[in-house]
Amino acid sequence: MAGLIKREDIDEVRQRTDIKEVVDGYVTLKGAGLGSFKGLCPFHDERSPSFTVRPQAGRYHCFGCGEDGDVISFVQKLDHTSFQEAVEKLASRIGFELRYEDGGSGPNRDEIGRRQRLLDAHKVADEFFRAQLLTPAAAEGRNFLHGRGFDRTASEQFGVGYAPQGWDSLLKHLRGRGYTDPELKLTGMFSEGGRGIYDRFRGRLVWPIRDIAGDTIGFGARKLYEDDQGPKYLNTPETALYKKSQVLYGIDLAKRNIARERQLVVVEGYTDVMACHLAGITTAVATCGTAFGTEHIKIARRLLSDDGSGGEVIFTFDGDAAGQKAALRAFEEDQRFVAQTYVAVEPNGADPCDLRQAKGDSAVRDLISTRRPLFEFAIRAALKRHNLDTVEGRIAALRESAPVVAQIRDAGIRPGYARELAGWLGMPVEEVSRAVGAAAKRAVRPGAAGQGHGGSAPGVAPLPPSPALPSFNRPDPRDPVAAMERQSLEVALQEPSLLEGETWERFSGARFSTPAYLAIHEAIRATGLGFAGNPVGWVEQVLQEVPEPLRPLVSELAVVPLPANTAEGVLRYCRDILARLFELQITRVKADKMGQLQRLDASADPEEFQRLNRELMQLEMERRALRSDA
Repeated sequence: MAGLIKREDIDEVRQRTDIKEVVDGYVTLKGAGLGSFKGLCPFHDERSPSFTVRPQAGRYHCFGCGEDGDVISFVQKLDHTSFQEAVEKLASRIGFELRYEDGGSGPNRDEIGRRQRLLDAHKVADEFFRAQLLTPAAAEGRNFLHGRGFDRTASEQFGVGYAPQGWDSLLKHLRGRGYTDPELKLTGMFSEGGRGIYDRFRGRLVWPIRDIAGDTIGFGARKLYEDDQGPKYLNTPETALYKKSQVLYGIDLAKRNIARERQLVVVEGYTDVMACHLAGITTAVATCGTAFGTEHIKIARRLLSDDGSGGEVIFTFDGDAAGQKAALRAFEEDQRFVAQTYVAVEPNGADPCDLRQAKGDSAVRDLISTRRPLFEFAIRAALKRHNLDTVEGRIAALRESAPVVAQIRDAGIRPGYARELAGWLGMPVEEVSRAVGAAAKRAVRPGAAGQGHGGSAPGVAPLPPSPALPSFNRPDPRDPVAAMERQSLEVALQEPSLLEGETWERFSGARFSTPAYLAIHEAIRATGLGFAGNPVGWVEQVLQEVPEPLRPLVSELAVVPLPANTAEGVLRYCRDILARLFELQITRVKADKMGQLQRLDASADPEEFQRLNRELMQLEMERRALRSDA
């Protein structure tokens, strides 16, 4: 049983992992001052680099889109994994053995080894099939691709390969690479007969099916020859790696664009995915021999950040009866999304591959751009099942379609579709609106609980509203005092080792006037110097102490490059900034005491008068000493 990873192990992984090495796998980074690196942001499109990484603090921050975090959150967002999966991946990268709470053991080492062995076999097979596509024997496969508008570059982009017609071509190849028959049986790439195992895919075009991390976990194969008695498309069967209800073809290529554009396009086949991507619809994926179901929705929601802040899912279906049925089946799952769902059906029934071949890339883009809401499609489909020329038919159609309108999540457009439905039925708007309202009262919306729709499970009291978080205005960079406070926080977060002894006493006692910076200063004070020798842990602790709305600002302050190019220059700059902060504090204290002195009657209280004068003189000496040191 895998329990929660121990907190101290998470901190150790975060501390020991070089965030720059990890980010370098996704982003080309260049030096941007001492200890800082910059590159093009992987989370949004930009021409000038604004994505900054500071390895010493273990943080990244994009000054363009505001994305920020540590190495764990970076892997989570880029590989679209859970927090635990990201930690386990990073721990494996540095060879660190994690410990788990409640007696859990985490991933079994033997299971990990077997899984990796299967993945390696699929990688070898993938390379084998791609090499075979270039052989004379694969001419029929190349002709098929060419006939559908896919050249060699397109085939290579999607890893299309060819399975030779023999019974043991792949089998011999994998045996020659050291794989045993018991191992090969587990891959799903082989069938078994009276004489042992033999190639499952023979004389077919082959598409590698990859998981979200880009590892090949199965194959889909298309029949090429008339004497092939098998189905038109033959996929890998269920294996330890390949679960068709959890697989989306093309997800490895589309994931970043799906996350960036907040759009997911679901098509029906491998060639449709290819056609869409080549036409510029780079958010397209396809299911593999099964309907778009609950497990697929989980993947989609994670990629779309399906939290109520936008996003769209577009289904494309053939215009035939099967396509209509598939669209209505998709509508049954609509309520599991917060994102708006749409359907795009070509009037003549052409799929994206046929459309691109006949009319070019722009026709595919136009198909997606002319999408219409899935609930509208479902309403019209319901109406088609009834004879609207009779009173009985219209009443029956209203009874079937009113619940569909009632399910529309956007309360603002629901009345509009009630009016549309009244027009389509030729019935009074009031009568249709009453039917929709009644349907809404009867309905218990599926998937409402916990989906961000504001519902709760039957029989379970709704959660109390969360307490309002404090809000902070962005400090004005033109305010010299705010600028001074910001610079001192940059120094404190990036060079905590300088905050020792008297310096810490002065820093923690400083008065900050800018609300956002005051809250961060208080979080630093609450953290204390226990983590000062561990910059990654230091920033992490400050993030835990600071109010939630200010965490992005803390991340920004922790990575912004300091204006110095050498270690000595950084040290000199940091000391200068702290000296200026302390001088500002002295000036404020002097002003307070000067006010007290002016309000005091020296003849009535000569001792207090002398004490204030001595303190003012001492403060002035401290101020001059700071300026001299700076």
